[in-house]
Amino acid sequence: MARSWSLLLPFALALVASVAQAAIVEYTFNVGNLSISRLCEKETIITAVNGQLPGPTIMASEGDTVVVHMVNESPYNMTIHWHGIFQRGTPWADGPAMVTQCPIRPDGNYTYRFNVTVQEGTLWWHSHFSFLRATVYGTLIIKPRGGAKAYPFPEPDEEEVVILGEWWKLNVYDLQQEALQTGKPANHADAYTINDKPGDFYNCSAPTFELKQNKTYMLRIINAALNTPLFFKVANHSFTVVAADACYTKPYNTDVVVISPGQTVDAIMLPDTGVAAAVGGRYYMAVIPYNSAISAPPDRLYSLTKGTAVVEYAGGSETSPPVLPDLPVYNDTATAHRFLSNMTALVPNRVPLAVDTQMFVTVGMGDTFCGPDQTRCMPNPPINGTIFASSMNNASFELPKTISMLDALYRNSTDGVYTRDFPDTPPIVFDYTGEAPDLNETLKHTFKSTKVKTLPYNSTVQMVLQNTRLVSKESHPMHLHGFNFFVLAQGFGNYDETTDPAKFNLVDPQERNTVAVPTGLWFMHCHFDAHLDFGLGMVFEVQNGPTPETSLPPPPSDLPQC
Repeated sequence: MARSWSLLLPFALALVASVAQAAIVEYTFNVGNLSISRLCEKETIITAVNGQLPGPTIMASEGDTVVVHMVNESPYNMTIHWHGIFQRGTPWADGPAMVTQCPIRPDGNYTYRFNVTVQEGTLWWHSHFSFLRATVYGTLIIKPRGGAKAYPFPEPDEEEVVILGEWWKLNVYDLQQEALQTGKPANHADAYTINDKPGDFYNCSAPTFELKQNKTYMLRIINAALNTPLFFKVANHSFTVVAADACYTKPYNTDVVVISPGQTVDAIMLPDTGVAAAVGGRYYMAVIPYNSAISAPPDRLYSLTKGTAVVEYAGGSETSPPVLPDLPVYNDTATAHRFLSNMTALVPNRVPLAVDTQMFVTVGMGDTFCGPDQTRCMPNPPINGTIFASSMNNASFELPKTISMLDALYRNSTDGVYTRDFPDTPPIVFDYTGEAPDLNETLKHTFKSTKVKTLPYNSTVQMVLQNTRLVSKESHPMHLHGFNFFVLAQGFGNYDETTDPAKFNLVDPQERNTVAVPTGLWFMHCHFDAHLDFGLGMVFEVQNGPTPETSLPPPPSDLPQC
């Protein structure tokens, strides 16, 4: 069933920071072609950073300044988004193409500079242009200022990064162009990967995690897939989740992790009784897609194969076959909902109760008229000349083409770039999650636009995200740049404004990607890239505050131009 979320987005500025012993952490990212084979077939040319996949891991401590010199040696335009970073005072470094910057052209370069103040945990970075984040991504770890000993949970003996991803045999940029020109969604991935290896079930290589007995391990799990939520399990092991999206949680015990594209989960891996003492035990770590869409056969949306790695305890024989975990079925919504709704914040949150702006936003799929970019648009009965589209409050978002939205705001020249009329409510009230055969053809039709919601600095927003089932019914991982938000409640069916507020968790709601709000333009969008390309997004325009420190700064001198 479709899910509705109630999210409280606190637009409050917090400037409490520990800058003692802060350092400058500097990297150079050379983005270029890499010849690689991942399905034990002929090599494929992909786009990657520094000739490696995943790309380099950025390691910083809370309060540090991160400087990344990006040199684009690829044949494509490029940007990098630092997923989950607040960008306080550095909105020009956020990275979404044509929102906060023009893309970096081939043979161009740009230096991203931002601080990681009042943030700790597992985040990541990725391309924010076309489908190139399929291979242009890496880990961003922010340690507490006091190191691992400062964790609010027992310090693990060791830590392992586990990046979940997807692999395509075809060029992902070409796939995205095909989707844009035809108006049809791109095909599903050819394989799922763990640390970029597909594993034994593709008759190909699997990564191995070599563990020591009687040691504790924290897994930093990242879903870097383009379009697929994933179930994650390790045979004969369970987990204690201690953080999600770089926010500490109350310890949550589970034998399965459910993680959508863009999300991160930190979990202590716990061997079942007897496993740690069993010399040389070998166990599969495995992922399989969670497909919540009901109106389409699963093989049309996702490959149902498994991505695997091997967890191997010291002292064993590599010839003994690993044990496979008992994985959920692809559409096990009950398991997914149980995991996603049971996490709570480690300490009580100060949830703002005085709400300045109330928003009720429908998200979903539909259609729109063929546009100038749809050069291969085909008639699609019963309405000729329509293509697949997605929208929020029936507004299907499209990016400007000649100037970035943030540059237009800074120059006070937004005319023709975007409009300030994103609606607070959908244009028509209907049964969002029920069957409406007589209305579907009208309701699912949307129009392309570039709309923003303008907010005063330091305001508080309550947003209800209501899923719809006009074309398909599936969960949408909604990512908000520049902020975290409190997830007050999650449920099924239509949101009831009379009875559902009583279910809000106002004490210790989980916090997903934060309370700190710099001025500028902040993208909110579905983290399925296929849905984003078809318009499932919008932008918050936060006005300047009362001081220079709370106002939009001028752009860097090397900001790319369109």
